[in-house]
Amino acid sequence: MAHVLLIDDDPVLIPEQVRHAFSAPGYRVSIAPDGASGVAMVRREPPDVILLDIRLPDRSGLDVYAEIRAIDARIPVIFVTMAKTADTAIEAMKRGAFNYLYKPLDLDVLHTTVREALDVDRRMRSRVSLGDAGEDLEDGNICGASPAMLDVYKAIGRVAPQDVTVLISGESGTGKELVARAIYQHSTRANAPFLALNCAAIPETLLESELFGHEKSAFTGADRRRIGKFEQCNGGTILLDEIGDMSLLLQAKLLRLLQEQTFERVGGNETIRTDVRVIASTHRDLKAEERFRSDLYYRLGVFTIHVPPLRERGDDLELLVRRLVRRYSRELGRNVSEVSPAAIERLRAHTWPGNVRELQSVLKQALLNAQGSVLLPAQLPDFGTAPVAVPVVERSAPSTGPLTIDSYVRAMLLEKAGDVYEQTHREVDRRLLTLALEQTNGNQRDAARLLGISRQTMRVRMRSLGLSISRSVELDDDA
Repeated sequence: MAHVLLIDDDPVLIPEQVRHAFSAPGYRVSIAPDGASGVAMVRREPPDVILLDIRLPDRSGLDVYAEIRAIDARIPVIFVTMAKTADTAIEAMKRGAFNYLYKPLDLDVLHTTVREALDVDRRMRSRVSLGDAGEDLEDGNICGASPAMLDVYKAIGRVAPQDVTVLISGESGTGKELVARAIYQHSTRANAPFLALNCAAIPETLLESELFGHEKSAFTGADRRRIGKFEQCNGGTILLDEIGDMSLLLQAKLLRLLQEQTFERVGGNETIRTDVRVIASTHRDLKAEERFRSDLYYRLGVFTIHVPPLRERGDDLELLVRRLVRRYSRELGRNVSEVSPAAIERLRAHTWPGNVRELQSVLKQALLNAQGSVLLPAQLPDFGTAPVAVPVVERSAPSTGPLTIDSYVRAMLLEKAGDVYEQTHREVDRRLLTLALEQTNGNQRDAARLLGISRQTMRVRMRSLGLSISRSVELDDDA
């Protein structure tokens, strides 16, 4: 249950809106009518996210925010304000606030913003356990004792206390973000904010503003100043996921930030100094990428960690299978406690192009088909049409195989993922694009025509889903 604290002197309207938007059993809402009682509540029981009014009867919201930061700088704070100019809220963003909203509150925007803040809070606070995670395997555990994984643990231990950039490489689904979070949590910045951005999921035109911010009137639609993540996360750590998808223009700007810790907002002349630790991750070979600057590669790769694919982790597969089966059996209401040796052997024979993420999906599918207490080979999806016959060679998540949409959604609802709508749409898009590419033998132009979308739209959607085409197919497509 997420704990939301509202600090606002409005006696009726705002509290009622917040209680309506965040009702039990998923949320618990606490109300503080002034800054002093709000700070006291934070000291007594730190919430997961705070909604803070700019104007309070006993002190300014900025003063209250400073006191909250002194207690725990990781708590996401969302300012609410009546003033459309929001100069004070923008100042709060410069000091590290998560976001600001206008009154009267738009409940859809409020709900989305709070969910994003809760996700950031979870990433910061969910401890990443390395190595033996005991009998249960949770989302924050990196499990495995193979020599390749022991090298990863040692690398995390060596680099975490050092305030240097880190480049994490590895195939999609290997757990690169978990490694980044482990570095953050064992670093000297562990009590400061941690933000993660997927460079492939944000359109190129928006990514620069998201990272560096922009000034009012910098471009069409820029009706106010925006504080970027590098300014907002001053003193903390930023993970730039899939950095290989960043444009050359942004690469140059990022290189300067890494060298000098300074930048300008889009459309601005003011030089802004910041202090952030950058961790980058990629499934690409950046050294061989023609569109990735070599000087940025060497700046990012002060220390590199390669996360091995599942097929190279030996007996880790069986360990992961048994622990994931126990976990998902409990979450899906199944009574499966064992995995048959034949099922283990069948799982070992698969190449796992989607790595741990694919394994998780396969086991959920199998458990939904399971009847008794032992997982059998017949309950596993058919690996006979493995991705080797498909021109798609990199996938951020696996196909759901024989699952229907209904059973997939039911599994997600049982898992209480919190973002079922978004994940279901992504999964449908992923399968639709993959099947269209299969139908056209990997020709993106023909696949886009078949789907009734532009090729540019298809390319953007493929990048956001982690789908890519082998080099030979891309050349044929452009011919």
